[in-house]
Amino acid sequence: MQAPFVTRFAPSPTGRLHRGHAYSAMQAFQAAKAAGGRFLLRIEDIDVTRCRPEFEAAILEDLAWLGLSWDGPVRRQSEHLADYEAALAQLRREGLVYRCFHTRKEVAQAMASAPHGAMESFRSKPLPTAEEARRLARDEPFAWRLSLDAAEVRLGQLNRLAFHEEGAGPAGETGDIQVRPDLGGDVILARKDVGVAYHLAVVVDDALQGVTHVIRGCDLFEATHVQRVLQALLGLPAPIYRHHRLLVGPDGKRYAKRDRAETLHALREAGVSPQDLRQEMGI
Repeated sequence: MQAPFVTRFAPSPTGRLHRGHAYSAMQAFQAAKAAGGRFLLRIEDIDVTRCRPEFEAAILEDLAWLGLSWDGPVRRQSEHLADYEAALAQLRREGLVYRCFHTRKEVAQAMASAPHGAMESFRSKPLPTAEEARRLARDEPFAWRLSLDAAEVRLGQLNRLAFHEEGAGPAGETGDIQVRPDLGGDVILARKDVGVAYHLAVVVDDALQGVTHVIRGCDLFEATHVQRVLQALLGLPAPIYRHHRLLVGPDGKRYAKRDRAETLHALREAGVSPQDLRQEMGI
């Protein structure tokens, strides 16, 4: 019997969707339909400071305009915090995470002084017990970080892990990809005031939703390395990955919310049809 094909589109409701989101959603939707599989919608709304209900409503409106429908109910991360807390508690019990009290400025300075090519790789160690207790007594903010040192003790050399890539990474990487934990370092899995961060949430969600194929932009290719480590530590299945190219505008820059890329709503208001958009994107 052929294995099921389950993929998902997982936007964050921090603004309106643009062409890049549409391309990614349509890639996943068409792959699911071609395989006779399921296309899921997940709303990644754990960032309570930036996520807005009106943006979620706009996402649903834009997907309907594109002609996309999803199987089953929408999964909203904000409604499943207990799932992430359970995963974090497991990692805590096994000594695989530690409290990090470094400020964002201190982390930035540490990465800036790292060897060339290691800018995104921050690694640290747990504080001595007495020092940690003093900081906790002062109610200092902290983040729970994955300890790659502890992960290596548990799993052995992390570069023995691999994930399968059916698309291509930024440098054309495809096939079985050896994990490079140095690309992520000791990533944040949760903060004192926020129960979960991206890497932990996405790994737990994909497993609980039975996602077999992760189809997303190649800007997230490097994130796959540390996510594969988390899957191994938590005993979760590893999906097949299919990273796709990023759409760029006339200026050569990829479409992004932070650059105020033209939204699907604006395109719709200007009379652009979904068929026009598909033709422009080559889908």
